[in-house]
Amino acid sequence: MKHVHYTQVNLEQPTEEGIKDLKVRWLISKNDGAERFAMRLFEMGPGGFSPLHQHDWEHEVFILEGSGVVRTKVSEQPLKQGEVLFVKPMEWHQFVNTSGKPLKFLCLIPYTEE
Repeated sequence: MKHVHYTQVNLEQPTEEGIKDLKVRWLISKNDGAERFAMRLFEMGPGGFSPLHQHDWEHEVFILEGSGVVRTKVSEQPLKQGEVLFVKPMEWHQFVNTSGKPLKFLCLIPYTEE
């Protein structure tokens, strides 16, 4: 069993193109023996964003603190603390911190066959 405070998990800088002021902690992953899913904590600074992208797997997202928007290619919806999002496979999405404070959210993803 893994049982740690989240701050004991390394805060990593993703290397994908199209990212600004975004870091991630892989709270639960294959390194912990999780075979079916991963739990990640994203920390986004004011004005930060993830890339506008899509992929074959779903996301389950919970906004822990802060606010911003989630964008698709055709729309934009506000995000705030306590909200839940389900991003379907192949759905375009981008998270953007439009506030002056950090945006933190949990994101769970399944492992895919590689």
